[in-house]
Amino acid sequence: MSAPHFDNSYARLPDKFYTKLDPTKVANPALIRLNTGLAEQMGLDPDWLGTQAGLDMLSGNQVPVGAAPLAQVYAGHQFGGWSGQLGDGRANLLGELEGPDGHHWDLQLKGSGPTPYSRMGDGRSALGPVLREYIVSEAMAALGVPTTRALAAVTTGEIVLRDKREPGGILTRVAPSHIRVGTFQFFAAQQDIDGLQTLTDYTLARHYPDAEGALGLLKAVTDAQAKLVAHWMSLGFIHGVMNTDNTHMGGLTIDYGPCAFMDTYHPAKVFSSIDQFGRYAYQAQPEILVWNLAQLASSLLPLIDSNSDKAVEAAQTVLQGYAPSYSNAWLSRFGAKLGIAAPVKDDIALTQDILTKMADNLVDFTLFFRAIAQEDPTSARDLFVDPTQFDDWAERWQTRMPDPALMRASNPALIPRNHQVEAAIQAGNTGDFAPFHRLTDALQDPFTDRPEITDLQAAPREEQLVHQTFCGT
Repeated sequence: MSAPHFDNSYARLPDKFYTKLDPTKVANPALIRLNTGLAEQMGLDPDWLGTQAGLDMLSGNQVPVGAAPLAQVYAGHQFGGWSGQLGDGRANLLGELEGPDGHHWDLQLKGSGPTPYSRMGDGRSALGPVLREYIVSEAMAALGVPTTRALAAVTTGEIVLRDKREPGGILTRVAPSHIRVGTFQFFAAQQDIDGLQTLTDYTLARHYPDAEGALGLLKAVTDAQAKLVAHWMSLGFIHGVMNTDNTHMGGLTIDYGPCAFMDTYHPAKVFSSIDQFGRYAYQAQPEILVWNLAQLASSLLPLIDSNSDKAVEAAQTVLQGYAPSYSNAWLSRFGAKLGIAAPVKDDIALTQDILTKMADNLVDFTLFFRAIAQEDPTSARDLFVDPTQFDDWAERWQTRMPDPALMRASNPALIPRNHQVEAAIQAGNTGDFAPFHRLTDALQDPFTDRPEITDLQAAPREEQLVHQTFCGT
């Protein structure tokens, strides 16, 4: 067994990028789950992680060799309002590791105690949000969505106070970096051109080594985010809190707070309890991404061109590329869901038509697309209040000669249903982690129908419906 040896290139940036501090120790940590496959991908020894020394690292009770723990500073727009300085209020970046494949991984503890950016908070996490992020982020990875990952979940042996007393937990989150649009906004707000340049160079090296300069960075992030949100839309995923500080510069899904997957399809669906006006509704996500990217562009203007008019013109040209990039990615994703390998413009109307009919007929998003992937897709008809609406559409769809194999590879049989996630959390809060493990295990193979998980695939009954999700911080 061997302990990891860390580096932390972020800690070699100027002090204004972070505050160095160790995690706050916890009373009596216990390992809930270790992601052994991810550990091996990162070059970590799962056997060592399962020892007391490994648990001490995963709980923040011991800083590993070579680590340089810190909390990152950033700013951001939250629900459209400028929030100024934010930062890691309950997270600690231990450092980074280089995997056997040469990829670099940040290793961050979430729920590791207060930082200078905690804004009067305790810096801790209740166990529920830890379990939620572990389940959903690993489900997203299995679905092929770019995302942060979960290496481990631990209990702390301590109680945190939220609306009530809840058990505490810590998530070990890993990602190629934890750089956000809000990180750039922080230095732009300070009019710190040197800081912006340093951050741009670091981000290019970390994520887009083939891109050049601030304009190249803007284009790369724009393309990556367009593809990401199209992938979300194809799965019925609603992030719920798409603030600029939750928009990742590497095009990853980050910060699984009040996120949710739709059951019954409706374009205006909102779950997040803090999204009172539907700013981050399902249908709004593509437009919100443009807005967030515009904030990034504004931050980068001083680096794009010393002539402000030329800088604005160049940035606008890049941002104008978002719409076709997103449209192409959306059509490709939904084309595959309909079994059309090479979709054409007319398939946009075909797709939008069935989505409208699904909304009108209260059709479950995941069940419908999985049903049409079967050799006999007529079972999808039974999901409609008015089955004749499916008949009308299906006749036109069949003329496109849909490929069932492509559909089965594009339409998951299993997603992390909101009611199943909530059930796993509620059981976990009592110390019963069997539902959490069963759900997490099942979600690692989301494109295969298995008789033993039919209950996890089923749409919720009326009394099981989850109408709101919560951030849990």
